[in-house]
Amino acid sequence: MTDAFRRRSFTVLRAAMRVAAIVIGMTAAAEAAQKPSAPPAPTPDIHYVPTSTGVADAMLKLARVTANDVVYDLGSGDGRIVILAAKKYGAKGVGVELDADLVKEARKNAMKAGVSDKVTFVQGDLFKTNLSDATVVTLYLSNSINMRLRSLLQQQLKPGSRIVSHRFEMGDWTPDATVRLEGTSVHLWTIR
Repeated sequence: MTDAFRRRSFTVLRAAMRVAAIVIGMTAAAEAAQKPSAPPAPTPDIHYVPTSTGVADAMLKLARVTANDVVYDLGSGDGRIVILAAKKYGAKGVGVELDADLVKEARKNAMKAGVSDKVTFVQGDLFKTNLSDATVVTLYLSNSINMRLRSLLQQQLKPGSRIVSHRFEMGDWTPDATVRLEGTSVHLWTIR
């Protein structure tokens, strides 16, 4: 074999290897495009705005929370409402929050308040939450989200369960009571 023949053979071999690498890369890209990608992380419909301690307490008083209650806070943020329900009224509580960082903060706040044994914080979608254990549901969401929650609340809550919303109403549901304080309002409904 001559050197020229070897060089030509080597050049042809390198070109064939480049073509094979391109074909393999294109095949891998096509396969990756066909595989379903992981769904994007859910984003909240509403962003966290803390409820003042005074309004949180007014919500719990209006709902007549006692140690026999299980308070669910939908969109629980830093956990202040269920923590207050446990600390001041002896209730058990569940906070449901989409934001993982706020769930971590709420858990730390519950530990600081000494109520970790009475409250649980779940990272999850409030529309997919099982509310059947709740006797009180607290909300600080929006009128439109409250409207979307109505059927879930009606289906899952037992008669006598109370719903308390900071500021926002439930469409044509007439509140059983409304309290005004700190430039805002708190509304109460009872499931019948």
